[in-house]
Amino acid sequence: MSEARPLALVTGAARRVGAAIAARLHGEGFDLALHYRRSRGGAAALAQRFNDERAESAWLLEGDLAASDGPARIAEAFLTRASHCDLLVHNASSFYPTAVGEVDAKVWDDLMGSNLRGPFFLTQALLPALRVRGGSVVNLIDIHAERPLAEYPVYSIAKAGLAMLTRSLARELAPEIRVNGVAPGAILWPEDPEDAFGKQQQAILRRIPLGRTGTPEDIADAVYYLASAPYVTGQILAVDGGRSVVI
Repeated sequence: MSEARPLALVTGAARRVGAAIAARLHGEGFDLALHYRRSRGGAAALAQRFNDERAESAWLLEGDLAASDGPARIAEAFLTRASHCDLLVHNASSFYPTAVGEVDAKVWDDLMGSNLRGPFFLTQALLPALRVRGGSVVNLIDIHAERPLAEYPVYSIAKAGLAMLTRSLARELAPEIRVNGVAPGAILWPEDPEDAFGKQQQAILRRIPLGRTGTPEDIADAVYYLASAPYVTGQILAVDGGRSVVI
């Protein structure tokens, strides 16, 4: 890790959108702390790829953001390797349906923990490191923070909270730290073929003005834009092909 290069911590960086964000940032010259919960193999392969491209430019952080002590442990591990953080990207997220009437505390804590509680407390723990060089935070929200997704009430509530966290912290942490968000639309379908959201693919596509899904790289581009826009804070950028204007 080079003190001269910018340093980013990306949560949930091992796969899918998180890996695309990490790749874009690495290509733009960032060193990276790659957080993962279970996908160590994917995270390790990504770190190896980055280190082959640029020596000592990536390393791994394991941790469960939803655990009560998870954010503190992740922050502690990060700070054993680095004294500053130029960019914190909250990408890690649990996502699954929850039927009202059947939600228990474990499900609530998992979805709230990974999508809302974890981002707040990890940001708080890393405030001194973010302030060192005027860093910024980018939160991965969802267009369903504004309009709830059917059969996903707890997830939608958590993402709505993350949207308010974004706006609140932008106000509280200015002018030293900028805080913004990206709200993806249909980017990647769920990997579980039985997932109710995935089964709605054609209906969802019909409601997207651009007529197609986006790509993880579209989200990575938006994250990099917000990370590099010095006069932008408190904003949530919808990357959804126009879907948010018609649903």
